Amino acid sequence: MPKPPQDSSDVVPTAAAAGFLADVRQQAVLLKTGALQSAIFNSANFSSIATDAKGVIQIFNVGAARMLGYEAADVMNKVTPADLSDSSEVIARARLLSIELATPIAPGFEALSFKAARGIEDIYELTYIRKDGSRLPAVVSVTALRDAEDDIIGYLLIGTDNTARKQAEERLIKAGALQNAISGSASFSSIATDARGVIQIFNVGAERMLGYAAGEVVNKMTPADFSDSEEVISRAKALRLELSTPISPGFEALSFKAARGIEDIYELTYIRKDGSRLPAVVSVTALRDAEDGIIGYLLIGTDNTARKQAEERLIKAGALQNAIFGSACFSSIATDARGVIQIFNVGAERMLGYAAGEVVNKMTPADFSDPEEVISRAKALRLELSTPISPGFEALSFKAARGIEDIYELTYIRKDGSRLPAVVSVTALRDASDGIIGYLLIGTDNTARKLLADERTRHHDHLEEQVASRTAELAESRDSALATARAKSIFLANMSHEIRTPMHAILGLSHLALQTHLADTPRDYVGKIHSAAGHLLSIVNGLLDFSKGEAGQIQLENRSFRLAEVLDRVIDTAGVEAKKKGLALRLEVDSLVPRFLTGDSTRLGQVLINLCANATKFTDAGRIRLEVALLGQDETGVELSFSVQDSGAGIPKNKQTAIFEQFMQADASTTRSYGGTGLGLTISRQLVELMGGRLQVASQVGEGSTFHFNARFGTVKGPEISGGDPGLGALASEPDEGRHSQLRGAKVLVAEDNPVNQMIVCTILRGAGAEVLVAGDGLQAVELLKENPDVNLVLMDCQMPHMDGYAATRLIRADPRFATLPVLALTASVFPDDLMACDSAGMNGHIEKPFMVERLFEVLSRWLRPSAASASDSEEG
Repeated sequence: MPKPPQDSSDVVPTAAAAGFLADVRQQAVLLKTGALQSAIFNSANFSSIATDAKGVIQIFNVGAARMLGYEAADVMNKVTPADLSDSSEVIARARLLSIELATPIAPGFEALSFKAARGIEDIYELTYIRKDGSRLPAVVSVTALRDAEDDIIGYLLIGTDNTARKQAEERLIKAGALQNAISGSASFSSIATDARGVIQIFNVGAERMLGYAAGEVVNKMTPADFSDSEEVISRAKALRLELSTPISPGFEALSFKAARGIEDIYELTYIRKDGSRLPAVVSVTALRDAEDGIIGYLLIGTDNTARKQAEERLIKAGALQNAIFGSACFSSIATDARGVIQIFNVGAERMLGYAAGEVVNKMTPADFSDPEEVISRAKALRLELSTPISPGFEALSFKAARGIEDIYELTYIRKDGSRLPAVVSVTALRDASDGIIGYLLIGTDNTARKLLADERTRHHDHLEEQVASRTAELAESRDSALATARAKSIFLANMSHEIRTPMHAILGLSHLALQTHLADTPRDYVGKIHSAAGHLLSIVNGLLDFSKGEAGQIQLENRSFRLAEVLDRVIDTAGVEAKKKGLALRLEVDSLVPRFLTGDSTRLGQVLINLCANATKFTDAGRIRLEVALLGQDETGVELSFSVQDSGAGIPKNKQTAIFEQFMQADASTTRSYGGTGLGLTISRQLVELMGGRLQVASQVGEGSTFHFNARFGTVKGPEISGGDPGLGALASEPDEGRHSQLRGAKVLVAEDNPVNQMIVCTILRGAGAEVLVAGDGLQAVELLKENPDVNLVLMDCQMPHMDGYAATRLIRADPRFATLPVLALTASVFPDDLMACDSAGMNGHIEKPFMVERLFEVLSRWLRPSAASASDSEEG
């Protein structure tokens, strides 16, 4: 606590002593004021560099450190600003000044300070070289610092980052068409004049900055007309003295140097149309023709308001300092080196309740800070900096004393005992030798933020309860949604199985019936039944695919395939209906498209068949073209483009988005005319997006439509696909007997409990020349296989009595003899969970029931080795 003041009667100073003490106090205040001013100058927005009379740096503020990358200790008392500048620019400036002022000037700091030393206003551009070697264009203002006898004791160089303006100027200079380059920028004013100074170009930046429209000034005014007339007159006088030649106080004063090829950047004040004033930095360049004759001038101006304000703050530092210390908005407390308060401003008095006389030379800021917080801060700093720190003023000033930026929160205890949360910034005050002579603590009231934090704390528990309650609700909703999704999935799986089982019988039996010798009328009836069943199957597949897509259950395979096989299957399938309607279905494939790919060939074929079938459905005459092209190729694979073009009715533009929506067609009436569920394009778009593309349409009513998409696939070498490459179109021309040749002589075990399904599968396989063994359940299948180890392939139903197909497959895989035997699921269960169960049991693949006969032969031929058939043929021979 502060010591009580001594009674005035204890000490009676003489008049001489009192005068001496007054002088000492005045000197101390001045010394601390200079140090305090240095602290105020430590702005990060511009560089402030003060030198001694020889140019050696004495002050290097935080803005200079930030802009140039040096710490103050790196440069103070060691180098001059010329050492941090581009040497070639310093040399060039020395030469120009020597010519301009008719006196030799050394290419060093003298070149940067020569004008200022003679009282001539000096603002110029140069490039600073940062510590890391990079370059910083800057605009530098130089002022001589003088003592009471007007002798120069140093120089102050205030620099601002000129990067943006430099870049803009370079772009303008390099632009082929100057008018186009400058007319569109609103960041700076670009004014071009003719040789007399009459404005010819006035860009949008000039309009914005000065308030005139271009039409108000072009061919009517010169830049001098909206410049401060007193400044123009002063500039003319200064140039007259500097260059020893008469210069008129108008546009000539603004362009005189540029007309003589002298770099000219100066400050002036523009008077806006509304009478307000705009400080600007203006660069003037003469525009010359091919013969080097002047045809005009370009004046590029940038808003100098911010720098002017900063400079004024620096120049008026003494007044600014008084203003700061007179402010009631924040506390400003300056101490000596020991922390004893020397200055206590009105803001500190208002915030803390003490009068300045109660604390100055009596207390430290730690005396009215929360002691527990001070102790805690000392402990925290001790851990952070690994050094003992006393729990007093040292804890508040330790970082600042070591040049570390320090802003912290603490609680002040007011005179009345109440508490004031504050945010405090601490800066060390140093003398010319960099010795600490005190500290400046600037504090702001932190009550509002603290109240907000307390409010958050008070509501935290309530918020946690709300979050917990809401989380429980969401969990319940999620569980309900998952249960609904599971129930829906189970229902769809069961419905799929129940629908597919009789459909298999209808399709299979009608196919077998069509292979017999039927009279024309029964054959027609059976053919229509087969066709209708196939159509019904496509609808069922579409509905199930749509349901799986909505549930995110569609998963793409990644297997090697021949693109030719996929495209031939598309042409074969879509070509039937096209042929019936007399349409030409053409296939065009870019020769650069790889023959062998990896991906999901089945889903690719499904999309292309959907698009071709859609084109056929809505085209009554003309042609349909399927095109495949290579878009790009890299080490990861290829990107292919697929398009299906028709000459049908076309789709109105306002319907071209709706056709991809579920159960939608371009015209609702077309459903009656053409049939369909409206799901084909929806499912196709889902599949294309899974393949990394997007299905789109381009269409013109009356001219036809083109559906196109891109998709990515992996690539493989030809030998990785057994059997060689038959070439594009080879499979399409091969007779059915050739396609089924691999079945001839093969031994196939069919595990199927349904007698009708047994009869259908066995009849088809035997008709293709295969030897067929039949098992009615999984257990019987395992026993039959043990008795016939020469079986080439197993078709395994999944749902059978006594032992299902999954368990039977696991037993088969447990026997080393059948580790590589192809086992294919023949199942009406086609949902992802079912197919994953097939994979987990050890099955090699699956064939969906009901199947088209061609699909059955295609899958079987992929898994049956040619050696099985050839071995059987040789035995017969």
